[in-house]
Amino acid sequence: MLTKIISIDNVKDNVVYAYANKKEFVKFLQHNYAYTVLPNPNTLQKVKTINASSLKELQLLSWTTYPSYSSYETIMNQFVTSYPSICKLVNIGTLSSGRKLLILKISDNVNTREDEPQFLYTSSMHGDETAGYVGMLNYIDYLLTNYGTNSRVTNLVNNMEIWINPLANPDGTYAGGNNTVNGATRYNGSYVDLNRNYPDPQAGQHPDGEAWQQETQAFMHFADTMNFVMSANFHGGAEVVNYPWDTWSELHADDNWWERVSKRYADTVFANSPNGYFNSVTPSGYTNGYAWYQVEGGRQDYMTYFKHSRECTIELSDNKLLQSSQLMNNFNYNYRSWLNYMEEALHGIRGIVTDSCSGEPLRAKVFISGHDFDSSHVYSALPIGDYHRPIYQGTYNVTFSATGYQSRTINGISVINGNATVVNVILKPNSIPATPVITQDFASLISNAANGNQWYNVDSGIITGATGTTFSPTVSGQYYVIVTNGNGCSSDTSNVIDFLYTGISEISNETFTIYPNPNNGNFIIALNGFENRNAVIEMYDVTGKLLFTEQTIGNSSKEYSLNFVSGVYFIKVSANNFLFTEKLVIEKK
Repeated sequence: MLTKIISIDNVKDNVVYAYANKKEFVKFLQHNYAYTVLPNPNTLQKVKTINASSLKELQLLSWTTYPSYSSYETIMNQFVTSYPSICKLVNIGTLSSGRKLLILKISDNVNTREDEPQFLYTSSMHGDETAGYVGMLNYIDYLLTNYGTNSRVTNLVNNMEIWINPLANPDGTYAGGNNTVNGATRYNGSYVDLNRNYPDPQAGQHPDGEAWQQETQAFMHFADTMNFVMSANFHGGAEVVNYPWDTWSELHADDNWWERVSKRYADTVFANSPNGYFNSVTPSGYTNGYAWYQVEGGRQDYMTYFKHSRECTIELSDNKLLQSSQLMNNFNYNYRSWLNYMEEALHGIRGIVTDSCSGEPLRAKVFISGHDFDSSHVYSALPIGDYHRPIYQGTYNVTFSATGYQSRTINGISVINGNATVVNVILKPNSIPATPVITQDFASLISNAANGNQWYNVDSGIITGATGTTFSPTVSGQYYVIVTNGNGCSSDTSNVIDFLYTGISEISNETFTIYPNPNNGNFIIALNGFENRNAVIEMYDVTGKLLFTEQTIGNSSKEYSLNFVSGVYFIKVSANNFLFTEKLVIEKK
């Protein structure tokens, strides 16, 4: 109940620590709880802020001071100036105050979308929780300066699309003015807690009763343009990894994966920090969010549920406004764990989903049968069609589906922790052209498909330019057609017709006649000019099926009485250099 009224910050030893703006505090008072008003943590100490003129100035100070707001913008731009081939700066929104929501992209091909997981680090959406603010600036510097020399960093930059937003609430952090972080507040410029302002899987679109803030809208719109595989947001006031869910007690479908990843983060911190750090909430250094305290409208659950990402909340320091002298120490305690967490986006099941006809990439749902629930499935992303599914080791049956395509399930996909299993998938469209049927009309072959025909000879293959409904061969042989629709999908092969080409006799007096034609099945075939020569008479239906054949010698005139159904047939006569075809029509009354 309380988390719906006030902004809970921590729960420790049965004591709730919380923030409240005026509206929240009035609601809280109605419940008659005993409470103590505490001084705002940022008023208990002062920290050093420098108006640095360059990135180099903060590098020389070993990141042991906070930059002024203008210095922050300068530093973010100078990262790009110094490393233009592997980073670029994006402003996802300018606030009413004029301050910007800046995100730096780091990748080896920074202007190209590749088959790589997209990853996001963001800090200080609570403006007075600042350890991650300078920590992320330092981390950007670490990645850029170590690229090409440190194999671990190089692998991440070469194989991931890394996005880092050091300051998600600049109005809160610089509430005391652009030249100092002293006076920083939890809330944004409108006194709204941004980590209660997101749509919630359980509590609806506006769980805090507030309109979506400029910062919230900017991040939601940005997330809509991306397909983040994993992300984390950095906070302060505690020291712990907090993983989903925050809003309800049910465990995430990947709870065992979350425990493993969180434990790895905490254990690495323990190995690189003094005793007593990172155990202020739990001795293990990690917790399920709801087990600590419920949050509705948090960004962690928004990204995990609505955007199908994997986001956790990492509390970096019990001291919210971390002393300048401790900034570098805090970085050293955590940066190896930041590398660990990023690398998890490269593991699990991954691949590319494409259209079986065109080969084009698809946006497809990737669902693990008997495992996924509460929106834990993921999607492949355009323009590559790549999907990335972090998951705990095991064997899984995965179903791939897309609108307009036949779903496909691949069983027995094995995963080992710390490794990637690549499964590329081809989906067949629902609308594949029907198998065409071809018939013969005297010297022409006819397809029953109105469009998309391509004619083939069995022996020589595709016939260039033969794409019409009707095709008239100029050589004898076996012919068929394949139909392709506008989406690039091709039909199965049609029936094959054995076609005899009607040539021109070198002996002009060689002729044959069929009469009467049309007839009721009774007709005469007369051969002339065949003195002492063999001739072969064959009869076919329109599908190319041979109905009868016989040989004659010399000139002849023979009557035939056939019990065939009404329709079109073909009589072919061949003798040495003579070949002739005549259409026969049977009409029964």
